[in-house]
Amino acid sequence: MRELIALSRTRLDGRTLEAAGRVLEVADERYRLSGEHTVVALAGATGSGKSSLFNALAGAHRSQVGPRRPTTADPVACVWPGGMPGAEGLLHRLGVPAHRRHAPADGSAGLGGLILIDLPDHDSSATEHRAQVDRMLELVDAVIWVVDPEKYADAVLHERYLRPLAGYAEVMFVVLNQVDRLPGDAADQVVDDLRRLLDEDGLALGEHGEPGAAVLTLSAATGQGVGELREALAQFVAERGAADRRLAADVDAAAERLRSVYVARSRVGLTERAREEFDDRVAEAVGAVATGRAAERDWLRHAERACGSPWARMRGRRGRIRGAKAVVGLGAAGGAGEAAGDGRAAARPVVEQAVRAVAGEAAHGLPAPWAQAVREAAERGAYGLPEALDKVAADAEESLRAGPVVKPRWWTVAATLQGMLSVLQVVGVLWLLGALTGVVGATAWLFGLLLAVIGSVGGPALLWLCKVVARGPARRYGQDAERRLRGAAAGCGRARVLEPVAAELLRYREVREQYAVASGV
Repeated sequence: MRELIALSRTRLDGRTLEAAGRVLEVADERYRLSGEHTVVALAGATGSGKSSLFNALAGAHRSQVGPRRPTTADPVACVWPGGMPGAEGLLHRLGVPAHRRHAPADGSAGLGGLILIDLPDHDSSATEHRAQVDRMLELVDAVIWVVDPEKYADAVLHERYLRPLAGYAEVMFVVLNQVDRLPGDAADQVVDDLRRLLDEDGLALGEHGEPGAAVLTLSAATGQGVGELREALAQFVAERGAADRRLAADVDAAAERLRSVYVARSRVGLTERAREEFDDRVAEAVGAVATGRAAERDWLRHAERACGSPWARMRGRRGRIRGAKAVVGLGAAGGAGEAAGDGRAAARPVVEQAVRAVAGEAAHGLPAPWAQAVREAAERGAYGLPEALDKVAADAEESLRAGPVVKPRWWTVAATLQGMLSVLQVVGVLWLLGALTGVVGATAWLFGLLLAVIGSVGGPALLWLCKVVARGPARRYGQDAERRLRGAAAGCGRARVLEPVAAELLRYREVREQYAVASGV
């Protein structure tokens, strides 16, 4: 429990951990004091006869008994021999005044080490008495609840004390007093009904050797059953385990109160589908699909340029020179900034939606403090993510401008063939001019026409064929560009958002495992 609190301080507020911290403080304080003593409190309602029972166990008149209500105003202690000096610290912790501390009249009687406390009435009309009872019930090792035939079913007793303290059954006795007032078999009927009510309270009863609360009947006035209670107390005290069992129950109760801030409502974690959807949204934000299509068009343009005729390449070169001059002119006119903002920047709304969606998926089912921690981790990671994605997109665009790194060999072959066809075209035209001017034989014009036709038709036909062949590689080039940009964007998003979220989920799992240890589950 101590380690659990230490692991949780950065995620849970102090008020949530305060009760568990008090349990540890109480445990530390109890263990620092005597381990040889067992502190047992007598608790009950007004008129239940607990003070009479206290005196019967002490063997003398130690606690005031009378018709005035409430009779017991301050707690009274009886410390059995072998224990008074070492019990001082425990009695001071309980707040029992020195003049209200006594020794039994009948020696040890097998109860050495017992500190018996007679508490004020839990239903006293004096609020300070009730507050004192509540405080001391948190500090004693065990409780003997004294009930009588008239008030054993009192709602205050069951709803305020027995039901909330059901987890402390192993350090609890329930004593039905004043059975001498019940005729015939009425005592058995009352005990059966009392057991039924205790069962409804969730209080385990120690029957057939099982751990739980002991239910006894007695009469403090006549002494009936007091000996059985004394024997049960002697065995209970001799075990020297009441303090451990009480503090273990305190830890269990503290763990149960913390259950809602540690135990998830459903299975938690980021599914692979959620990760893929996040990657898809981030890829959408940087325009991975559009980039792939642009890369495909660029590859086709480079292929057309490489496989075109020399004349087409010359025209393309002049066009590129004019375009560069136009861009320089725009820059001089102050339009360069607008030319740079070509829509490649990551779409902020898409990025924000992606982060919200993955944070919501990761936080689903988590207890509120841990869900908030996951969302905060995602928000911290999302800060600066659009700018990082902008850089990723700009790098991808820069690499596309340079064109394919490795140019296919068939581009060179096609360019060579285009050059040969252009040569045939030039030779054919010159041959025709020679035939017209009489430089060559007039009958040779047909050969020149054939060369010119082959050169003129072959070039466009070869370019068309190259375009058809280039579609497949261009598509693959575009898909590869899209895949690389998608991978770079996903890597950026995972490093900034998914990894911090996953780390927060891992931290929750570690704390949840520690909670399982602390709660004994």
